[in-house]
Amino acid sequence: MGAPSMIHEMKDLATQLIISVSLGLSAFITFGFLRPRWSGVYAARKKQRATASSLPDLPDTFFGWIPILYRISEKEVLAAAGLDAWVFLQFFKMAIKFLSIAAVLAATVLTPIHAHYKDDKVVKPPPSSEMDFQTQLPMAPTILYQPTKGSNTYLWVNVIFVYLFSGLIFYFLYTHTLRVIRVRQDYLGHQCTITDRTIRLSGIPRDMRSEEAIKHHVEGMGIGSVESVTVVRDWKVLDDMMLERDAIIRKLEEAWTVHLSRKRIQRSLETLPFTQPDPQSPLLAAGTDEEPLLNGQGQLQQKRKRPRITLRSISFHYGFPKVSSKKVDAIDYYTMKLEALDKKIEATRKQEFRALPIAFVTLNSVAAAQMAVQAVLDPKPAECVARPAPAPANIIWRNTYMPRYKRMFQSWSISIFIFFLTVIWLIPVGILAGLLNLESIHKVWPQLADLLGRSEIASSLVQNFLPTAVLTLLNVAVPYLYDYLSNRQGMISQADVELSVISKNFFFTFFNLFFAFSVFGTASNMYSLYTLLKDTLKDTTHVAYLLAQSLQGLAPFYINLIVLQGIGMFPFRLLDFGTVALYPVTLVGAKTPRDYAKLHEPSIFSYGFFLPQPILILILCIVYSVLPSGTFVLSFGLIYFLIGYFTYKYQLLYAMDHPQHSTGQAWSMITYRLLIGVILFQSAMGGWFALRSAFIRAVLIIPLIVFTMWFAWFYRRTFSSLNRYIALRAITDDSGGAAARNDPESAVIEPTVDETRELGHAFVNPSLIMQLDDVWVKQLSRAYNSVGSTTAR
Repeated sequence: MGAPSMIHEMKDLATQLIISVSLGLSAFITFGFLRPRWSGVYAARKKQRATASSLPDLPDTFFGWIPILYRISEKEVLAAAGLDAWVFLQFFKMAIKFLSIAAVLAATVLTPIHAHYKDDKVVKPPPSSEMDFQTQLPMAPTILYQPTKGSNTYLWVNVIFVYLFSGLIFYFLYTHTLRVIRVRQDYLGHQCTITDRTIRLSGIPRDMRSEEAIKHHVEGMGIGSVESVTVVRDWKVLDDMMLERDAIIRKLEEAWTVHLSRKRIQRSLETLPFTQPDPQSPLLAAGTDEEPLLNGQGQLQQKRKRPRITLRSISFHYGFPKVSSKKVDAIDYYTMKLEALDKKIEATRKQEFRALPIAFVTLNSVAAAQMAVQAVLDPKPAECVARPAPAPANIIWRNTYMPRYKRMFQSWSISIFIFFLTVIWLIPVGILAGLLNLESIHKVWPQLADLLGRSEIASSLVQNFLPTAVLTLLNVAVPYLYDYLSNRQGMISQADVELSVISKNFFFTFFNLFFAFSVFGTASNMYSLYTLLKDTLKDTTHVAYLLAQSLQGLAPFYINLIVLQGIGMFPFRLLDFGTVALYPVTLVGAKTPRDYAKLHEPSIFSYGFFLPQPILILILCIVYSVLPSGTFVLSFGLIYFLIGYFTYKYQLLYAMDHPQHSTGQAWSMITYRLLIGVILFQSAMGGWFALRSAFIRAVLIIPLIVFTMWFAWFYRRTFSSLNRYIALRAITDDSGGAAARNDPESAVIEPTVDETRELGHAFVNPSLIMQLDDVWVKQLSRAYNSVGSTTAR
C-alpha cells in the first residue's frame, strides 16, 4: 500500500471516527441524563414484567449501571428474559471471544508481514475478463503483478492463518453449540408449560375432524393420555366481528373522553416530559361507581355538550342519487351499535363452525408430546403430521383458516417477489458503490468530481460517510418491508414469522449490502453491470477473482461502516431513539385511557430486526481477517460487539419485551449463515492467492472449503434435531414442580419466563372466550350523573 493512499485512508478513518464518536457520545449522554428520569421508558420491562422484577436496581449515575449489568449472570438472564434472549447474547459472547484472539494474532503477526511486503494491491486482473476492472474498482491498482522467484514466499503465512482462523470459527461454533444445546435441553426439560405438552396436528382426514375422534386416535397409538383437543374451525366471521367491536369500542371511548373533558394531570417524573394523564387516572381512583371525577383542586369539572357525528346516506329520487345527512348523538349511536354487535357475537359463538384439518392436542406430559412430534404417526403422506405447537398467545388464528395450498401459494409468491426485489436493490447498491471513487463520479457529474477533488473534507464525507449513512438507513428501513411481507406469507405463529424475518433481512444485508456491493459494485454503469453479470454466469470462479480483487479496495468503506454502526448507532439504540422521537406523535394521537396505557408498555424487541446486522458484521470480520486491513476490521469489529453486548443486554433485561416464543431456534440460523460467510472467506482468499500467482497456495484452500461443507452437513445431521426438539432423557419433571430444580448445576432454578407467561393460557381462539368488556371510561358517566343530580337538589 502506497504512502499517499495510506495517509488518505487514515484521514478518512479519522473523519469517520470523529463523526461516529460525536453521534454516539451525544446519544449516550442523553441516555445517561434521561434514564433515571424516565424509568417508565428505560425500565419498563422491569416494572411491568414479574420475571424481571428480581433483577438488581441500577444506580442513577452515568456509568454505574454498566458493572452491575455486566455482573448479571447467565442464570439470571435465563430467569428474567428467557431462552431466546440468552441465545442472542451467547452469539455476541462468541463473537467477542473470536475477535479478541483474531485481532491480537493479526496485529502481532500479520500486520508486520503485510507492512514489510507492500504488494497487496499489485495484482493482475481476473482471466478472460471483458472489462477493464483496473479502472472500475474503487481505489484499484494500476500496476500488474510481476512475480519473481521467492517474492511471494510470505503468502504461506496467510495460508496458515486462513486455516487457523477457520479452525477458530469451527471451534467456537462447536463449543458454543454444545453449550446452547445443553442449556436449551436443561431449560426446556425442567419446565412444564401447556405449549410443551401440546402438539399441532395437521392433515387431519375429514372423518376424524372432531375432538372425540382425535382423542381416541391419539390415545389409541399409546403415546399418552389426551387432556384436551382444540379442532381449528373456520372462525373468520367471528374474528371479523371482534375486530369490528374493537373499532367501535375505541370510537365510543373517544366520544366519552370528549364528553367528560378530562382535565390534564401533571406529568409523573417517571414518564416523558410532556403533559399527560397517568394511565390509571382517567378511571375512578378507588374503582367505585360513586366516586366523582375531580380536577387538580378537587372540584368537579364542567360537563361539555355531548359530541355528535354526522351520518350520511344515499337514496335515489326519480332515478337521481340524493345524499341526505343527519347529526346524532355519538355516544348513543356507538352504544347502540356496540350492544347490537355484542348480541350478534353471543349468538354467533353458539353456532357450529366448519372443522378444518388442523388441531391442537394437549397431552398429559411433555415426554408424550415430544414422542409424538419426533415420530411418524400415519402411513399416508401428509396426513396426521405432528409438529410442536406454538405458544397460545403466538398463534395467528386467521392464518389457520387458510387451505394448505393457499398458504403455500402466498409463501412462494412472496419469495419470488423478494427475489425480484433483490435484483432491484442492485440499482441503489450500484449507485452507492459508484460514490466510492472519483472516476465513477466524474463520468456522471464532472463538476461534483472536480469540487470533491479540491476539498479533502468534502471528498471524505461523500466517499466515506455518505455511503455508510445511506447503507445504514437502508438497513433500518428495509426490515420493515420484509416484516410486512413475512406477515403475509400465511405462517401460523409469530415465532415462525420472526425466524422468517431473520432469514429475509440477513439475505438482504448479506447479498445486497456485502456480496453484490463487493462483486457487482465494481461496475460503474448499467452496461458494465450487464457485462459483469454475463461473465460471472459463464464462469462461477470469476466471482472469487472479483471478490478477492475488490475486498482490499473496499476495506476503508467496510471499516467506516463498522465504526458508524458500532460507535455511532448503538448508543442511539440504547437511547431507544425511535420510541422517544415518536412519543410526541403518539401522545398527540392518544385520546382515551386505553391509548395512554399503551404509551407505558415496553417496546417490542424483534430479533428479525436486530440479529441480521451483527451476523453480517462478524462475517465481514472473518472475510477481512487475513487481509492487510484485517487488524483494523477485527479491532473495530470487537468494539462493535462489546458495545452491542451491553446495549442489547440492557434492553432485553430492563427496557424491551420479546413476546415471541421460538425456544432458541435462532442459534441454528446463526450457525448456518456464519458457515456461509466462512466459505466466502475461504473462496475469497483462494482468489486472493491466485491473483498473486500463488496457485499452489490457492489450491490448498480447496480442502478447507470441502471441510467447511462437511462441517455444515455434520452440524445439520448431529445438532439440528437437538436445536428443534427436547430429548426425552432431558425431561426431568413433567409436573412442573420445583423438585427437579434443586440441582445447583441446573439452568432452571425457578419458574421460567414461559411458565409465567403462559399461566392460565389455553389453546382456544380468543374470539370464543374473550369477555365483552365495556368501555374504560363509561363508569365516569355514572359519577357525573350522580354528582349532577345531587347538585340540582
